[in-house]
Amino acid sequence: MIDRSVPRRVLPAPEPRGAESVPAALPVRPRTGRLLVLATVFVCAACGLVYELELLALGSYLIGDSVTQASVVLSVMVFAMGVGSLLAKRLRHRPAFGFGAIEAGLALLGGLSAMALYASFAWLGESQTALVAFAFAIGVLIGAEIPLLMVLIQRIRRQDAGGAVADLFAADYVGALVGGLAFPFLLLPLVGQLTGALVTGTVNVIAGGGIVLWLFRHDLSRRCRWLLIAVNVGVLAVLGCATVLADDFERVARRAVYGGEVRVAVQTEVQELVLTGPRTGSPRSLDLYLDGRLRVSGYDEYRYHEALVHPAMTGPHGRVLVLGGGDGLAAREVLRYPDVATVTVVELDPGVVRLARTDPMLSALNAGAYEDPRLGVVHQDAFRWLRGPAARDRYDVIVSDLPDPGITPSTKLYSQEFYGLAARALRPGGRLAVHAGSLAGRPRSFWTVESTLRAAGLRTAPYSAGGRLSGFPAGPDRSPRGAAEAPPQDWGFLLAARDQVPPLRVDRDTPGLRALSTGSLQDAARDAERTRVAGLPPSTLPHPRYS
Repeated sequence: MIDRSVPRRVLPAPEPRGAESVPAALPVRPRTGRLLVLATVFVCAACGLVYELELLALGSYLIGDSVTQASVVLSVMVFAMGVGSLLAKRLRHRPAFGFGAIEAGLALLGGLSAMALYASFAWLGESQTALVAFAFAIGVLIGAEIPLLMVLIQRIRRQDAGGAVADLFAADYVGALVGGLAFPFLLLPLVGQLTGALVTGTVNVIAGGGIVLWLFRHDLSRRCRWLLIAVNVGVLAVLGCATVLADDFERVARRAVYGGEVRVAVQTEVQELVLTGPRTGSPRSLDLYLDGRLRVSGYDEYRYHEALVHPAMTGPHGRVLVLGGGDGLAAREVLRYPDVATVTVVELDPGVVRLARTDPMLSALNAGAYEDPRLGVVHQDAFRWLRGPAARDRYDVIVSDLPDPGITPSTKLYSQEFYGLAARALRPGGRLAVHAGSLAGRPRSFWTVESTLRAAGLRTAPYSAGGRLSGFPAGPDRSPRGAAEAPPQDWGFLLAARDQVPPLRVDRDTPGLRALSTGSLQDAARDAERTRVAGLPPSTLPHPRYS
């Protein structure tokens, strides 16, 4: 007989237990296993950030405009990480196998991404599409890591979700810090971008495959275990072969970019320097590239440097400051004047100066400028140096021989703040000569420079000079090797002064002039005025106006 006076307790039916809720059978104690998983999170996070930084660096180097490339890579990767987190939900019932497969794919893609981007640039002439594709694919795989690691660490020892997330993200963020510091201070200077990415991929596949195939090996079926082993060994083999062939690949790709006569290729802490042309013969056959962009062509560089320097030398010129110009070519023009007492070259990259001193062809092109006792060199950022006390009221002439304002790292050197510092460094009656990019090709940028100089309290005189190779970056269909078919280009300049700008002219008895005359300068000034774009606001540090 049933006693109905006592209510019956209805127990809920047990829920089916998936792989994510079954305790893992580990070869070590749970505490040790948990530490190993967190260590794997640390390593994988470091590798992931290296991939991200490598894409950012290559994007700005190969494509230019580092702000745009950083925005594209970061936004695409963050979006892709969200996509990867959602897709990881499909793998949570097989978290160990899923995590092992994801890390193998991430190591392969991330490790080969630098070579693939460089190959796209060298042989296809563009790498924007490849950059976006790799940013998305790597972002998806990085985004899928944390959900699966959350399942794995909970299988070792159950804890509240908040505590598990805190532990995982702490290891993730610390690993990202280490990866972010290792990329510029360890990988780049020691092995470069290509090999650095391959080494990172190797570390990634060893860490991800090792934790799955050893710590969670009992979670894998025999078939899955051998499949992961084969995949990881295959990835290691591919990365190893690519590492062995990296130097040969770089030489072949560089030949595709620069032509077959690459004499010197140096990666400094600032940029890549490449000299092309025969080892002997006329210096006119020499080309100097900085980060893939043609900076000096021996064919017609004299047109540029004569037009930049000599109009500013009419008047007192005992003390001259050259900002940039580490190749020594602007200094060569300054040193033609015997009454110049001192020339100070402020060049950020010591590698450019070293090349200009020691390379026989480049040294011949600059007429041994660095052997002249009147010339001194300061290796510092021009903006920072002008802010110091050494620059105040010291110079009769300042020559700003800097890359085009449209290149993002140079934008601050074309700002109102920079020109205000330059004006402060001028003696009374001193002149400032500025290279302001292409007048015909980028008139808005040129006239923005002019507006910025005026906003800094300087008066200006615009003019230009022609040169067949000016403004041509390296790359297929854009190489200066095809100069015979390339249309003539121009360089735009501005002569500025705090008081009255002197007339645009050159002294007849200036030694060594080949292309410049007072008549050509005045014609160039009249042509420049016809392109004037009025009403442009100045460029400042918080509001850059160049593109």
